[in-house]
Amino acid sequence: MDFEDLKNSVENCKFCKEKFGFTPHPVFWGEKDSKIVQISQAPSSTVHKTGKPFTDASGKTLKKEWYKISDEEFYDTKNFFIGAMAHCYPGKDKHGNDKLPPKCCFDKWILKEIDSVNNKMYIIIGARAAKCFFKDKKFTDLVFNNQEINGKVAVVLPHPSPLNKKWLKDHPLFVEKRLPEIRIMIQECLHN
Repeated sequence: MDFEDLKNSVENCKFCKEKFGFTPHPVFWGEKDSKIVQISQAPSSTVHKTGKPFTDASGKTLKKEWYKISDEEFYDTKNFFIGAMAHCYPGKDKHGNDKLPPKCCFDKWILKEIDSVNNKMYIIIGARAAKCFFKDKKFTDLVFNNQEINGKVAVVLPHPSPLNKKWLKDHPLFVEKRLPEIRIMIQECLHN
């Protein structure tokens, strides 16, 4: 499937409408030659409303504190293809937590997407997304060591959610050592 056909198919997908109980709003952000492919778990309720990825507290942490880049750099589709294990916000469970993204979206779209982008590197965000790509590896090992997808470097980040403070507190070397390494990789990728 050609990239534009893939994009149109994703943007018009209603595959999970019955599972969600509301009209899905697939979020697709990027282009065929985006330099960095970033994959996370699923859009938040805020992203469901805005149609723009990472326009929430997690996005602020990711862009401003972790990557140290501007919104203009982050949302430039020449720089970032921003995908997720599911393109739609999956809704809330009976306890008020975000539902897990349906695996069918990952199987149906994400692998096709990453194969269709001519990128330089991958960033995988969160333990659930990492598990889809690296099934048999421990999450902490994934975060602290470069990985590979499609013969290209891949880095794994914990989710920048405010709910993830314990992992960050338990792993201070992530902020002190690993994040500066990843920032350099991102800058080199964006500016070379």
